[in-house]
Amino acid sequence: MSDITVTTTDGLEGREVVEYCGVVSGEAVIGANVLSDLAAGIRDVVGGRSASYEKKIETGRKEALNDVRAEAADLGADAVVGASFDYEEMAEGMLWVNVSGTAVRTR
Repeated sequence: MSDITVTTTDGLEGREVVEYCGVVSGEAVIGANVLSDLAAGIRDVVGGRSASYEKKIETGRKEALNDVRAEAADLGADAVVGASFDYEEMAEGMLWVNVSGTAVRTR
């Protein structure tokens, strides 16, 4: 499953798309804990990056990509093209990550 290529482009260099298998998507909802919220609040005041939130975003993106790859594999695809990423705050401290694209077979 991890060998399924996911790309934001509409094709893969050196590979020809021979079949479109369908639209696939993956979602992850990530919650931040109180300590992360406190650290991020301090960073908002003094400036700088919030490593704890960045790590949570990375985790959400990886989980959503794993879902996309699993769904593509279920369709018999070997790649996902045209992938797009969406990040939304659902509620205070809850982040929704969505990845969607088109599962394809290539040669």
